[in-house]
Amino acid sequence: MVRVPELDELTQARRLSEVEQMARELIALANDSRISDVDVTVTVEVHGLRDVIGEAMHIRQVREQAAQLEAEAQELSRHLASELSKADVPVRDIGIVLGVSYQRAHQLISH
Repeated sequence: MVRVPELDELTQARRLSEVEQMARELIALANDSRISDVDVTVTVEVHGLRDVIGEAMHIRQVREQAAQLEAEAQELSRHLASELSKADVPVRDIGIVLGVSYQRAHQLISH
């Protein structure tokens, strides 16, 4: 169910991805305006849960931070693997040092 509190009206959406459009259509119809002129802010309320959107945004931020850290770890791994290889450390030992398979160590050296 989609509730537009400013109009004290309800509409329906089958999926969360449809909520914004359905609300915009309802508001445009009620105000005799164009859909493109209507801005909405979607909040999600689930019985028993608080701040669903806020938690989802936090999860996205954490995922983004994790991706950045993973990219940094890969770059550092490539650098150390290259340095160890130049020092004639065997690929299998490089894998052990980095905590990766020897195949992955070989890939890191090859990049």
